[in-house]
Amino acid sequence: FGQHYSASHRFDDEVDIRARYPEAYRTISQLDQLRVNTLNGTVPISNFVERVAKPTVGTIRRVDTRRVMTIKADVVEGVLANDKVHELEEWMKDAGLDDRVTFTFRGEDEEQRKAKEFLGKAFVVALFIMAIILVTQFNSFYSALLILSAVIMSTIGVFIGLLVTGQPFGIIMGGIGVIALAGIVVNNNIVLIDTYDRLKDSAATPMEAILRTGAQRLRPVLLTTVTTILGLLPMTLGVNLDFVARDISVGAPSMQMWSQLSTSIVFGLGFATLLTLFVTPSALMLKVKIHDWLSRR
Repeated sequence: FGQHYSASHRFDDEVDIRARYPEAYRTISQLDQLRVNTLNGTVPISNFVERVAKPTVGTIRRVDTRRVMTIKADVVEGVLANDKVHELEEWMKDAGLDDRVTFTFRGEDEEQRKAKEFLGKAFVVALFIMAIILVTQFNSFYSALLILSAVIMSTIGVFIGLLVTGQPFGIIMGGIGVIALAGIVVNNNIVLIDTYDRLKDSAATPMEAILRTGAQRLRPVLLTTVTTILGLLPMTLGVNLDFVARDISVGAPSMQMWSQLSTSIVFGLGFATLLTLFVTPSALMLKVKIHDWLSRR
């Protein structure tokens, strides 16, 4: 503690003059012993000044002429930052802050919002391009809609898999997994519908064409599903295979990053395969029934 003075010499430059108290008097309580000269003599400053400790800032930051303060914090292990953000948002609504005070969450929440917007647009663009290609190739809006609906419904399997494994849905890895899953699901449905379109002209009835399609394309669809699931299963289970050191470890740090991506594809593809083998043929038969009903009308 000490007293700080500022003086100017003949060159009009400020010079700092510091008077430092002895070390024994460099305490907070010593501030109350400072005396002020009055008409009745020196009086301790504590007689008319109340000293209260309050937080302060060393610098004042402004962005676009608005004062800005940044508060940083980390979450404990096992707690999702997204849950804490929602909790803070609810608390801020009833905190009674001035209307002129605004707040914005940055850091992980900001990166998550950006990733969400990007992957959302990417998924929509991917579906749109798929729809154009499917319509031009099959010359049927119904077939294109049927394939795209299988892609959208396959996300149900993704959420089921995350619930089973107890993992949260991450925007980046989970979103990439959904987009990657769409390519496999589209391929399986294209194989099935293309075979049906070729067989319906030679088969006696549409039902026979659908049954022959299922029999002929059961093995290719299952092979695609099984090989993909088996290839991603080590990452889903968190198993790390080191071929150089000949070591097998479970729960390695490198697996934690890819576990959610592989889990999304494995469970989503398994669910989508059931849709391909059962729902798609049923939807093809439904189209025939509706066409026959409209013809009779």
